[in-house]
Amino acid sequence: MSVHPIRLLGDPALRSSCETITKPKSMAARVVVDDTGETLKSVRLRLGYGRGLSAPQIGAPVRIICLELDKPLVLINPEIIDVGNEDFSIWDDCYSIPDIVVRVSRAYRIRIRFQDVKGATTEAEFEGETAALVQHEIDHLDGVLIVDRPHGLDPFCCRSEWKKRYANEGRSSPPERRTASYATPLGGLI
Repeated sequence: MSVHPIRLLGDPALRSSCETITKPKSMAARVVVDDTGETLKSVRLRLGYGRGLSAPQIGAPVRIICLELDKPLVLINPEIIDVGNEDFSIWDDCYSIPDIVVRVSRAYRIRIRFQDVKGATTEAEFEGETAALVQHEIDHLDGVLIVDRPHGLDPFCCRSEWKKRYANEGRSSPPERRTASYATPLGGLI
């Protein structure tokens, strides 16, 4: 297991669409899982925040995410299969953009399908800030960063200013029912 440097905004590795893992039980997949997990633990200890890291953030262009929730969770080839009917805004941060927080809009509840390190396919549901975290990490697998998803007026903030001005208000807003769906015709909405 190795701790890798985190790739930062501007590094092309963060903008690539990652490859699907075809052999989740392989030694190569296990090395990426272990290195991503060890790097996450190291960065969390050093910075004191964060709960997730995706493989492209350590330079591995594959669909692997490591999370530190109540217990460690590895998501291989995760895909969102349901987004519920509510959205919320959240001040999101990212190890790859360490000094900036960005207000983004996310689905409040999601259901995902993924494989574990043994190759078993399973589903899980998340809500609130954990759902936002999972969506954030899945975005990384598609080359999408929080700077691509700003929401509302003045959505960018330096971390130090955010701590002074907004931290007491919390990171997220209450969920609101989505007014449009993907099935809604775009005419009149834009």
